[in-house]
Amino acid sequence: MARRARSTIFSRSIQRTIKALTRSAVRAGVKAVKQALQPSKPVTRARRPAKTAAVRPKVAAAVKLHNGFTVGIAGAQRYRLFVPPGVQQTVRLPLLVMLHGCSQTTEAFAASTRMNQIAAKEGFAVLYPEQNHLANLQGCWNWHQTRSGQAQTEADAILATILQVCQRQPVDPGRIALAGLSAGASMAALLAVRHPERFCAVAMHSGIAPGVAHSLAGALKAMRGHGVAAPLSALTAGTHLPALLVIQGSADHLVAPGNGLAAAQLWAVREGAIPARPRTVQRGARQPATLTDYKTKDRLVATLCAIQGLGHAWSGGAASQAYSDPKGPDASRMIWAFAAKQFARVAA
Repeated sequence: MARRARSTIFSRSIQRTIKALTRSAVRAGVKAVKQALQPSKPVTRARRPAKTAAVRPKVAAAVKLHNGFTVGIAGAQRYRLFVPPGVQQTVRLPLLVMLHGCSQTTEAFAASTRMNQIAAKEGFAVLYPEQNHLANLQGCWNWHQTRSGQAQTEADAILATILQVCQRQPVDPGRIALAGLSAGASMAALLAVRHPERFCAVAMHSGIAPGVAHSLAGALKAMRGHGVAAPLSALTAGTHLPALLVIQGSADHLVAPGNGLAAAQLWAVREGAIPARPRTVQRGARQPATLTDYKTKDRLVATLCAIQGLGHAWSGGAASQAYSDPKGPDASRMIWAFAAKQFARVAA
């Protein structure tokens, strides 16, 4: 009986021990699970010396991209710049400034015009200033806001960007030309009128001449062909205007075709030039164009290129891009050929 009692007591003791161990294991497991579910605490690392921790990388004013573009900013003006590869810093290249139209980016404008490909072959740099969308939600240059002064401010900001690029890049400040599409064309013309001594040539593709509009309402009126330009003599007294190339489509539904003729005539009146006999040219299956030169005795003042059937699009541009018509004559090559002749005239 005593042996059986001791056996029973020992068995109960083992059971109590097992239960205690089990409860302990369960509590430990629950604690482990809770700890696993809790977010990990940040690892505390030793601080670096104060001098090293205070060093921060500086943001470069211009960044080189893989496609040959340099993206930069001058003041508040953003831009893209293309310089042909392999150019020595001692070489000074001509510069073509390209101003995009509404709802375009600089990259899309470059793709549409394919001006970089021409620049790489012919040896010139291309600058693409970009409009700030805070200044215009559609990305349009405010060429018409001369009454408020916004147009002049934007033009001066573009000029400041050009001058900065001339200082930092292998660019010849004596050989600069302007070109633009639509609102960009109008801004290019305004810039040429405000600072004619800075530029050798300006090309307006589907734009409106300076002085035709001074507000948004005036711009809409001018786009329908009802604007009247003020004489340019008051704006540019004592200085010759840079030579002007006007490219305008006869089927432009956004900018009335008469604006192209008005711009050429405005330049001609200012410089005392007379029109030569118009000539029609056509290459292959491309749309025909009628060209009219306005000349004085010693120089070309303006050329009007009226393209039959062209709408509000870059003539001869890439088919994959908006505001681009591959059926028209190559506007990019026309613009470069026109600018190159003016550069040669300056160098002579």
